[in-house]
Amino acid sequence: MIGRMPVRQPLFAALLAAAIVPVAAPLAAAPPASAGNAIARAVADPHREAADRARDRYRHPVQTLEFFGIAPGQTVVEFLPGGGWYTGILGPLLKDRGHYIALVSSSGKAVDGAKKLIADHSQVMGANAGVATVDFATGASTLAPGSADRVLTFRNIHNLIMGGDGVAANVFAAFYKALKPGGVLGVVDHRLPEDRDSALEKKSGYLKRSTIVKLATDAGFRLAGESQVNANPKDRADYPGGVWTLPPTLAGGEADKARYLAIGESDRMTLKFVKPE
Repeated sequence: MIGRMPVRQPLFAALLAAAIVPVAAPLAAAPPASAGNAIARAVADPHREAADRARDRYRHPVQTLEFFGIAPGQTVVEFLPGGGWYTGILGPLLKDRGHYIALVSSSGKAVDGAKKLIADHSQVMGANAGVATVDFATGASTLAPGSADRVLTFRNIHNLIMGGDGVAANVFAAFYKALKPGGVLGVVDHRLPEDRDSALEKKSGYLKRSTIVKLATDAGFRLAGESQVNANPKDRADYPGGVWTLPPTLAGGEADKARYLAIGESDRMTLKFVKPE
């Protein structure tokens, strides 16, 4: 969720989650038919803040989580949960059955931020929440190998690309190692048209679909599907200030604000990858 930050801010500031815990859980079955109802109830949880609810029309949480096959009883890892937008949904969804793990940078500042995030959501998360870390420089992670049913990342991969050569590949390798065979990696990020200059990926916040697919397949994943639920054809992805020009950041302030509000949040790809059995 750090995708909302302007480039000028520290790239990995405010990475998030809570006390480091081992991740271990039995293999989860395929999501039951009732999973959609459970997701809808979590999205409707009264503890969600009004500002978060206002963004549902852009982020489509019910359809997105259904597409990724999220269900109670799973161990779900959220990479870089930012301010906790999806944490406020996944928490109540997994509170009674399952585990929520926030995966953050191995820096002490990130872990401290993670602890606060979990504490702030403790009323809806119960005791089934914790944090694991990943070293961006090496890919070493405290996640137990083969322990996760799902790894989710929302608008974060572009920051890994901007973080330097090899960072994104290291993190994708950690995702692969953490997932159980048959486990799913769900990725949402800002879409850069394939015919644009790839150099824009280093500064605009937008990424080509092919870039994410290559990162995932190089790590061993298989592309299992994609959804247009988070697509926005009004977004031209050509703003001098990058994706942060659009809401919710509106980096340009009042300049052309009405125009950017009319466009809405960015055009996003929603990709589902599977770790082969």
